[in-house]
Amino acid sequence: MESHKFCQMAQAVIEIEAAAVSALSSRINENFARACELILTCKGRIVVIGMGKSGHISGKIAATLASTGTPAFFVHPGEASHGDMGMITKEDLILALSNSGETPEIITILPLIKRLGLPFVALTGRLNSTLAKAADVNIDVSVEKEACPLGLAPTSSSTAALAMGDALAIALLQAKGFTPDDFAMSHPGGSLGKKLLLKVEHLMKVGDKLPAVKPDVPLKEALMEMTRKGLGMTAIIEAGGKLAGIYTDGDLRRTLDQDCDFTNTKISEVMTPNCKTIKCDLLAAEALNIMESYKITALPVVDDQERLTGIIHMHDILSAGV
Repeated sequence: MESHKFCQMAQAVIEIEAAAVSALSSRINENFARACELILTCKGRIVVIGMGKSGHISGKIAATLASTGTPAFFVHPGEASHGDMGMITKEDLILALSNSGETPEIITILPLIKRLGLPFVALTGRLNSTLAKAADVNIDVSVEKEACPLGLAPTSSSTAALAMGDALAIALLQAKGFTPDDFAMSHPGGSLGKKLLLKVEHLMKVGDKLPAVKPDVPLKEALMEMTRKGLGMTAIIEAGGKLAGIYTDGDLRRTLDQDCDFTNTKISEVMTPNCKTIKCDLLAAEALNIMESYKITALPVVDDQERLTGIIHMHDILSAGV
């Protein structure tokens, strides 16, 4: 087959699936709103069920709900008939996905769902199907045709169900006032979580690792302190610990151009006063943004009285995955 034929077929798939998703806009109606209300009032968890390709989509929807503030998990309907119904409590809500609305494994457990009195939301492609009629709310996710030319492989239908699941999750997220901090609590191990959770105080150098000298020390002594601590800079602190300024590798290069006497010149004469600083309770991502904006590699950390409490270095932030 010629290469352009592959591209033509792929483009046709994208166009068909895009049309299927676009058609969902008209289905965002009172049924969608009612489904959101039922989920918001659920005191337990959202139990998402589906078979085959709908099962894979159900797992993704459950994961998206859980990560955006709506506790949810996936239960395989076939396994539910063999013990996994015990995972479901009377405070939960069932969200069932079935394009045909006649999935035998789900229909088999319908009596148990009804006996438990669980709220039941369905996403189906047939409004007159068994599941659509049994549900408290049915959301129409029907498609005009599958992208598969045989009309057999779930393609447009699974894409439409996934998009509707995302619509539910995001509508619920906004209704709950879900914040970036809430999101970070669900994603502590990822880069997003680190950006939203790691603060300056978690990464800054303190104690013996903190390069600092007094204003009246010779430049030579300040350079030795920089070398010992290995951060490419030193802080200059006054009596009481207040930050007076900093001296960096960049300042050293400028000092060399001035042919300075390293033994008799005080560090206060060549330091950079009024330098950029940051507070320990701010996000490490904010510190990184300041460093990148001003093309610097380290920031002194100060308290409300401008006393030095630490130094945060770009390398530490990047090593932490922020």
